Amino acid sequence: MVLDEKIVEVEKMGRQITNLGRTVRNVLLKAQNDKRTIVGVAGAVKTLSSAPEDALFCILAPPSIGDSATHMQEVLLQAFCFENDIYIIKVDSSEKLSRILGSSTLESCALVQKAWTTDQAEELLTTAEENLVDHCEAFWDAPNQPVVRLPEL
Repeated sequence: MVLDEKIVEVEKMGRQITNLGRTVRNVLLKAQNDKRTIVGVAGAVKTLSSAPEDALFCILAPPSIGDSATHMQEVLLQAFCFENDIYIIKVDSSEKLSRILGSSTLESCALVQKAWTTDQAEELLTTAEENLVDHCEAFWDAPNQPVVRLPEL
């Protein structure tokens, strides 16, 4: 299931999220500006192995066709994220994801880390991050996670 409609109803939360792809892009750009983004499967695995509690979202794009090694890593990464209550957001294109991240190489994964108050006592979420959390909660137990269509740049 690919989510490309303009408004996605998150029934469990009683809210509407407008332009989910733009919301994902805005979260990525803000996190990148705050230096809370880990780009690439290898970097995500390394970060998660040392501090999984700091991760908020794991954004995954389909790997290149025929790249079975990356596919296997991503399957294991998804299982790890699910076990550690890290929200998984599947997006439609590694090309669009790479452009949003400003990466010169094709990336199929980005990890967004949590923002904390200055005393590290409380998580800080932007409105866009709250909307994505609501989206992820609505589909948490779904057998197939929806794929979010990122905007063209």
